[in-house]
Amino acid sequence: MDVVDARAALAPAVSLVCAALVFAAADHTFWRRFFSISAALFKLGIVMSMLPGALKGVVYTFELVEFTPGVALAFRADALGMFFSVVSSTLWLLTTIYAIGYMEREPNRRRFFGFFALCVSTTVGVAFAENLLTMFLFYESLTICTYPLVIHEETPEAMKAGRKYLAYTLTAGAFVLLGSIWTYQLAGTMTLSQPGILSIESGRTTLTALFACLIAGFGVKAAIMPLHGWLPSAMVAPTPVSALLHAVAVVKVGAFGILRTIYNVFGVALLKELGVCDWLAALAAFTILAASVIAIFQDNFKRRLAFSTVSQLSYIVLGAALLTPLAATAAIVHIANQAFAKITMFFVAGAIQRTTGKTTIHELAGIGYRMPYTMGAFTVAALSFIGVPLFAGFVTKWYLSLGALEADAWWYVVIMLASSLLNAAYWLPVIYTAFFKPPPGTNVEVHEARWTLLVPTLACAVYVIFLGSTASVPGMPLSLAQAAVTFVFGM
Repeated sequence: MDVVDARAALAPAVSLVCAALVFAAADHTFWRRFFSISAALFKLGIVMSMLPGALKGVVYTFELVEFTPGVALAFRADALGMFFSVVSSTLWLLTTIYAIGYMEREPNRRRFFGFFALCVSTTVGVAFAENLLTMFLFYESLTICTYPLVIHEETPEAMKAGRKYLAYTLTAGAFVLLGSIWTYQLAGTMTLSQPGILSIESGRTTLTALFACLIAGFGVKAAIMPLHGWLPSAMVAPTPVSALLHAVAVVKVGAFGILRTIYNVFGVALLKELGVCDWLAALAAFTILAASVIAIFQDNFKRRLAFSTVSQLSYIVLGAALLTPLAATAAIVHIANQAFAKITMFFVAGAIQRTTGKTTIHELAGIGYRMPYTMGAFTVAALSFIGVPLFAGFVTKWYLSLGALEADAWWYVVIMLASSLLNAAYWLPVIYTAFFKPPPGTNVEVHEARWTLLVPTLACAVYVIFLGSTASVPGMPLSLAQAAVTFVFGM
């Protein structure tokens, strides 16, 4: 049931207003923090107020302006968009608290928090986009808003990473725009409100080319190999930015765009007839394994996290490409499972850097003695990625494996097992180094990071356990994912 409701437009607008207020606050630290925290709470409240209705099948819509007949800047908060917005809004609040502590002595904080808010505005705009044009506008805006964050430190390395980031993502945006116009030409609409708007009558060759165009456009930000090169380079940004890139905004927007392409632009029935998702699933499987192997050899903490992200994002792509209800459930729920686990790890990396100055894994001997709560949170996230039961990652791998069997593609179950082993290969040594290698020196005292860094880290770790242990409880995130799957597959 569709209901006209301004909250669908108000949710992305809140962060936009916050950004304006942060820029206007100039160097007044109190007001900058007040506006950032207040807006994060207000946005989360708006999104959560729509959640009960979304679980009952209510879809909130709002058209802001119509450019030409049938082409408008419009918003639609359906189950899939709600899932993404709940995750991003929750993590914006936690990341804002973390960033306040992390960036305390950094220059250009007004610019940082202003563009930080703009990034979240564009992310929720993508989540609630009713059509491809609206999605494209927010998709490109996200690129522009994240660039100042990537180059925040303005070092030669940061500027080089920023140029690389723009080269990749602006090219990706061009593909998305081309694909959007092409879709409109073939279907006469760009709406994302249906489980597929294209028809086989457009021709197999044309549809295959269009599919490749949209997947390439969204696949850059989703970091599918070989389109992932910008992501490890962008790790020169401050840790809150890295967390934003990897868990809340950029990469998730790319993965979300792929979900919309598969489920709302093409539709499951048409893609099964075309058979183009077979190569996408194979590419995702390759990315999962190859990025994991590369991660094993990374000593820099954030680079290991970056290649882990490349691998984990392709779980979403693989789940979507298998075109079965259970695999789709895994793809959607992994938006949350990966987000909370990965942002926990980035928070840990940032806390260690700020507290001890250490940035490489070989330097972490005995860090678990000094920062037990911080490394305890890291351990929770690591066990989730490995796929240990009662942690969020297990839910993803369970449903993805069942979805692979549902698609008669048992070899992807083997991919999941291999991925778990590779995750263990590059995360367990970090835990061993932290807790079982003796720390340097004889007098080691517990010295955790400041509370603004520690509390968000622990909160995210608790979420990881919560998402894994309560998955089957009605009203939990999995229920919203299943509501989205029901719409897509017409169940």
